[in-house]
Amino acid sequence: MPLTIKTAADAEEVKVIPAMGRGFLGHCPACNRGRLFGRFLKVVDHCESCGTEFHHHRADDLPPYLVIFIVSHLIGYGILMAETRLEVPMWVHLATWPALTLILCLVLLQPVKGAVVGLQYALGMHGFGAARAKKNDEDN
Repeated sequence: MPLTIKTAADAEEVKVIPAMGRGFLGHCPACNRGRLFGRFLKVVDHCESCGTEFHHHRADDLPPYLVIFIVSHLIGYGILMAETRLEVPMWVHLATWPALTLILCLVLLQPVKGAVVGLQYALGMHGFGAARAKKNDEDN
């Protein structure tokens, strides 16, 4: 059974995983047509396709913490495997792991922030519940 959240302010069910997936891909968690980001980490004020407001999201520090958690586990495992299974010179370690860490952090930061905004939308957090209720009232 898929995880769905139904708030009192919203008559329609919002599935958490699809909303997070849409945000992860940089799409609007509500309609999957509009863009979620205007710049690298700047969330747009509203969706140009469906009009969903995003100005009240509060992703704050969660995306960087999640990225640090993911990247540190991947890099730590890579270093451990390289040290135990391969004979790699130290200069290769010094050239490879910091660069790979930086690249992974930059690649993952925007998708993780999008997933967090999608999660907030699906759970109706930080004004998303009221915005969805307002939108439903306007549609009716």
